[in-house]
Amino acid sequence: MNVLLDLDGTLTDPREGIVACIKHALRGLDYAIPLDSELVRYIGPPLQEIFASLLGPDGQSQIDTAVTLFRERFSAKGIFENSVYPGVRTALTQLQSLGASLYLASSKPQVFAERILHHFDLRGFFRAVYGSELDGTRSDKRDLIAYVLERESISPSSAYMVGDRAYDIVGARVNAVFPIGALWGYGPREELISAGASVLCEQPHTLAGILLSNERCSR
Repeated sequence: MNVLLDLDGTLTDPREGIVACIKHALRGLDYAIPLDSELVRYIGPPLQEIFASLLGPDGQSQIDTAVTLFRERFSAKGIFENSVYPGVRTALTQLQSLGASLYLASSKPQVFAERILHHFDLRGFFRAVYGSELDGTRSDKRDLIAYVLERESISPSSAYMVGDRAYDIVGARVNAVFPIGALWGYGPREELISAGASVLCEQPHTLAGILLSNERCSR
């Protein structure tokens, strides 16, 4: 059993840091800053997509500058304005006890994903960590999951993707990987269902049971 897991909104709650860094970037470009409650919907998508939406048609030439400003604050402070969701450590321990091979698959740049896992003492659970490049390469979950499968020689039929946004679910389905929606994150139930999640998981501690049940049914 091979389990790919998203980071933001699935393993950790990055709300404080991501919202603060988006505001830092918009402030640096002298753009109006939306309410925090509006910015939380941007937790999950690649940065280029976030700022394409926030800056609008007239601001597309400033996307790269916005990403640079975001990372300026994120790398120094925002990266650790973050917390591990309750039950995640237990879930990862249970998955390991089932013999699952765990892989991180995050649209966040790999260099940042590695730092976050080490900071929160989660790195030891994963056989490998995969993320995007700083230039945006593999920030699309469809490309990233395909890359993980190829690099690790994983058959899609033996793989699961666990994530909280439509990007995770669509990326899994395009690659014939079993998609599991994480309801404790930032993607609402309707988003995950519309994207094609095969199963919805209410809380981290129920994930191992869902995977084990599906493994039995597929035999």
